[in-house]
Amino acid sequence: MKELRIEANGNLGPIDSSRIPRYAGAATYARLPRLDQVAAADVAVVGVPFDSGVSFRPGARFGANHVREASRLLRPYNPAWDVSPFENCQVADAGDMAVNPFNINEAIETIQRNALDLTAGGAKLLTIGGDHTISLPLLRAAAERAGGPIAMLHFDAHLDTWDSYFGAEYTHGTPFRRAVEEGILDTEAISHVGTRGPLYGKKDLDDDHRFGFGIVTAADVYYQGVLETVAKIRDRIGSRPLYISVDIDVLDPAHAPGTGTPEAGGLTSRELIEIIRGFRGMNLVGADIVEVAPAYDHAEITGVAASHVGFELVTLMADNFREGDRFGTPTGYAAQALDAEERRRPAGFAPTATEGAAK
Repeated sequence: MKELRIEANGNLGPIDSSRIPRYAGAATYARLPRLDQVAAADVAVVGVPFDSGVSFRPGARFGANHVREASRLLRPYNPAWDVSPFENCQVADAGDMAVNPFNINEAIETIQRNALDLTAGGAKLLTIGGDHTISLPLLRAAAERAGGPIAMLHFDAHLDTWDSYFGAEYTHGTPFRRAVEEGILDTEAISHVGTRGPLYGKKDLDDDHRFGFGIVTAADVYYQGVLETVAKIRDRIGSRPLYISVDIDVLDPAHAPGTGTPEAGGLTSRELIEIIRGFRGMNLVGADIVEVAPAYDHAEITGVAASHVGFELVTLMADNFREGDRFGTPTGYAAQALDAEERRRPAGFAPTATEGAAK
């Protein structure tokens, strides 16, 4: 079948879904071209089908393709940002990394090496896992490209700063402890968002505080709201090189049942997306979405959520390719409310008689 693609500003975009049905053809992320179909990519989307580091339910090795399938419905214009990300820069699907499922240490080395190869020309990377073990080598590569320690936002139900599982140093519950120990994170600019649920003991929080992590719990987001959450994070991170890691279990199981370690009381997909939209202009150097396990998903609920989170992350990367400093630019529906909360109303609704008289 001939691929009829949208092209703009010299960038090869997704297949035109007004001419080729969404359900037809090979599934790439957002129906974008493969990496071998473009001269170079500014943003590469790559899968890592690896879940040998999980401690409970396996299956995230199938997550990347599940998210790709769910992303068929994504459209090329993001109205919340007034940005067409695939016009701003060349985005391409780099396929999957081939990693050893029987040797975690070798898999980590392979992921780091492949991430460095994919970013050698200056491309930014959105990685779809896979379990959270993969974040450590991705952070190593991002810090090497940045030339030093980087800021990190970690969206997750869990801390993932434990020391080991069954004596193993590298698992999906240990990547950020290792990252701090290796000195690749800027410990003045790291934070968890959406954590909740029982822990092994208070020492878990004491260790986490000692490593330098701030914590915005799921309850904090609920009680303080998206705007306050965004303001706190922006103040902490500033313009530092930033890596965002999204464990899909940051969402409540109602919004993401297809994951390996679900916890009740999580964020809604709306809250997560609006928080990311509030990061406009922040210096995002890389991101991952992990722990999507399709065997436990229903009606692609988790895959759809993950695909849309990926779209917002790609939009954030692509928006920074536009001329001018994007930091502080009004962003999305949430940030519009920051500027005019008292005047905000659904689009098309006329001002009240009192407001009209005030004008």
